[in-house]
Amino acid sequence: MFNLEPGKLTLTQIREMSESHAQIQLSKESWGKVKAGAETVAKIVAKGEPAYGINTGFGKLAKVHILDDQLAQLQVNLVRSHAVGVGDFLDAPTTRLIALLKIASLAQGFSGIQPESLQTAIDCYNADLLPAIPAQGSVGASGDLAPLAHYTLALMGEGEAYYKGSLMPAADALKQANIKPLELHAKEGLAFLNGTQVSTAIALQGLFKTEQVFAAAVLAGAMSVDAAKGSDAPFDPRIHEVRGHQEQIEVAKTYRDLLKGSAIRASHLEGDDKVQDPYSLRCQPQVMGAILQQINAQARILLIEANGVTDNPLVFPESGDVLSGGNFHAEPVALAADALANACAEIGGLSERRIALLIDSTLSGLPAFLTPNPGLNSGFMIAHVTAAALVSENKTLAHPASVDSLPTSANQEDHVSMATFAARKLNTIAENVRQVIAIELLAAAQGIEFHRPLKSSDSIENLHSLIRESVSAYNEDRYFAPDISAISELIKDDRLTSSASRLLPSQH
Repeated sequence: MFNLEPGKLTLTQIREMSESHAQIQLSKESWGKVKAGAETVAKIVAKGEPAYGINTGFGKLAKVHILDDQLAQLQVNLVRSHAVGVGDFLDAPTTRLIALLKIASLAQGFSGIQPESLQTAIDCYNADLLPAIPAQGSVGASGDLAPLAHYTLALMGEGEAYYKGSLMPAADALKQANIKPLELHAKEGLAFLNGTQVSTAIALQGLFKTEQVFAAAVLAGAMSVDAAKGSDAPFDPRIHEVRGHQEQIEVAKTYRDLLKGSAIRASHLEGDDKVQDPYSLRCQPQVMGAILQQINAQARILLIEANGVTDNPLVFPESGDVLSGGNFHAEPVALAADALANACAEIGGLSERRIALLIDSTLSGLPAFLTPNPGLNSGFMIAHVTAAALVSENKTLAHPASVDSLPTSANQEDHVSMATFAARKLNTIAENVRQVIAIELLAAAQGIEFHRPLKSSDSIENLHSLIRESVSAYNEDRYFAPDISAISELIKDDRLTSSASRLLPSQH
């Protein structure tokens, strides 16, 4: 049982909770805050004074007063009318994270929901009952309204949900889990629908995938240095200390550690006619260090957002005030996701250049296309083409979503963030990059073998062994796609990336 401390989640906790289901519980202190918020809303209803979202319409209809006996129906209508998402359903880890972040936000007591309503959300989470949430339909302002409406609708026993691995009507899922459907009270539909939990959860998943491919790319890049008989001099600490970027300094040290003790490197310390390596080898600390800066910076922003309260209006029990604002505007998420998308695309771009180097015998000194018998065999020729295709696709996907805005709700909501799309395309970029890194790892492992009996460092040889456990060497052409898929899956394995993952924020 995980003791959820609203507003105090760490990146490590968020990552672990999304990857593996663990039941949650709240402290008495948190329940006290929720109760105080609910009592504040009850007092407002009793007074009968207009308060947005409690006894008024929504958006452009905020001036429409709603009678007391219609307040519950108002919230139900809100959820039903806003459940207009389209596209594929979000995956289980993302949906689970959305539910966790929504619960953590509501539990801070500023949303004014009833304790029993929050308990229903917790019961569904603990049962691993996952609402079916379409991925498309949010502009990332006024919160992620459509996707969160689908989330809330399932808690009400409408729409669809996944339970025990099966998609079914939400009413059936609740019945099987022995959970009473959510009954909405004043303001509660708006509290559940308003917020940035969907865009934030998707962006966090993109962050974790970016971290994953970053770590794998550092390993692949180090192996490529030895495969191409490159120099380790560019990783000398003195070079990086005089520039001063801490992440660059740290990344350079990782490359030094990975290559330490390589017999391949020792074999060409003297008599090597190459004066300088191409940038894709030599400038890795500078490029990957800059990327790590972006990962660190955006991770901080997304963690703050994950712990924040982003619905509207907010109730403040100590003063009794209900304040309308704009915390639902997901601009911080949009800009963070766009920055991560650019950084992640650069990881793939640099990796593709190293693949191109390795297959080019005039640059690498290795057999053409990394095959012992080029001509009869094509080797890595078209695997590189696949990498180039993915990198080119990422160039288009890296175009920022956050610079776009289309007014909605009859111009009441006249500037929006597009954060949800920014986060979704970040995930696509990261998945593309994972395939590119998989191809580089295969190419670098093949290149290392042409230097036998010389061996690389212990770290690189261990990496090579992991690759060869999944994929054998390329002595002649064979069906290539399954090999790329196997190494792509291996990149998800902590055994592969542990030596570089220490650099990353969510690993601490």
